[in-house]
Amino acid sequence: MGITFSFILFSVVLGVGLAMDAFSVSMANGLKEPSMSKKKICVVAFAYAAFQAIMPMIGWVCVHTIVEKFQSFEKFIPWIALILLLYIGGEMFIDGFKAKKSEEEVVLEKLTLKALFIQAVATSIDALSVGFTIAEYPLLSAIICNLIIAVTTFVISVAGVLIGKKVGTKLGWKADILGGVILIGIGLEIFITGVFF
Repeated sequence: MGITFSFILFSVVLGVGLAMDAFSVSMANGLKEPSMSKKKICVVAFAYAAFQAIMPMIGWVCVHTIVEKFQSFEKFIPWIALILLLYIGGEMFIDGFKAKKSEEEVVLEKLTLKALFIQAVATSIDALSVGFTIAEYPLLSAIICNLIIAVTTFVISVAGVLIGKKVGTKLGWKADILGGVILIGIGLEIFITGVFF
């Protein structure tokens, strides 16, 4: 398969679709940490982008090697995403209520590497099934497609954090609660879509 305009367009559209969860979580992180530095924003966006690129590639490899095993694992994907996002979202939600003690003395916890890793896995795990979508691509085309998905996710995630930061400074401790609700909502959406549709 050649690298045509329609191939690039398809990859970008696929990237936008996959990046919506990462966008919402990025926004929640911006809400939670309105003082996030430019360097950290790039690290956060890179983490989501890397996982959004790796997961479809893992799916592609599975389709070309262990199709039966991968298909049986696929039914667990919505459950894993739900558990991970409920865990992180629940923590943020509880932290928001703890921070409510004093509106003048709000200390929003910073995003940890552990939380970032869990978020990156949770928001990208459903991208494993994209491996089926691009299964007919040769290896080079699959890699290019996933790189386009990664770049798209990076840009969208940076935008999400910046929007969250702007809103977060105005919300104070409520930002943690809102961020937690967003993450829990994403987890439920992935679960409901994956299990019932």
